[in-house]
Amino acid sequence: MKKLFFFLLLVSSISFVTAQDSIDTIPPYKKDPNIPAFKIALTDGTWFSNEQLPKNKYTLIVYFSPDCEHCKHEIREVIKSMDQLKDVNMVWASYKSLLEIKDFYTKFELSKYPNIFIGRDPEYKLPSFYRVKFTPFVALYNKQGLFEQAFEQGAEMPILLPLLK
Repeated sequence: MKKLFFFLLLVSSISFVTAQDSIDTIPPYKKDPNIPAFKIALTDGTWFSNEQLPKNKYTLIVYFSPDCEHCKHEIREVIKSMDQLKDVNMVWASYKSLLEIKDFYTKFELSKYPNIFIGRDPEYKLPSFYRVKFTPFVALYNKQGLFEQAFEQGAEMPILLPLLK
């Protein structure tokens, strides 16, 4: 009986180790080049999804936190460069409360920019898809909606803007 117990223990240990090795280390965005399916609650209480993005435009998906200093820096840089970004779809999504997101939206006067869609990702789809480690996380998609580049710690405008030509 002891031999059977140890044999089963050994087999289950090997299975556990093998299962750990089979964890996929490649983030989904590196396997699927399309803009991911998402649905965010906008600051006005309506919903916005990937299907509503205007077509044939570059798209930036920014995963952010309204209280993150780097995210505040990112939005300031975006606003400074808005002349060059006015034809780019920008989806700003966060897991924080809609009230915090709305404060961010108001503070930076984002209602001036019809190409910025900002809201809450209540299902946590975007950070899972991108495996976000830091905010802001920025993903760039081309006019055909195909992945171009990720900026895992925010996009610097001198690097981003030339990619949008």
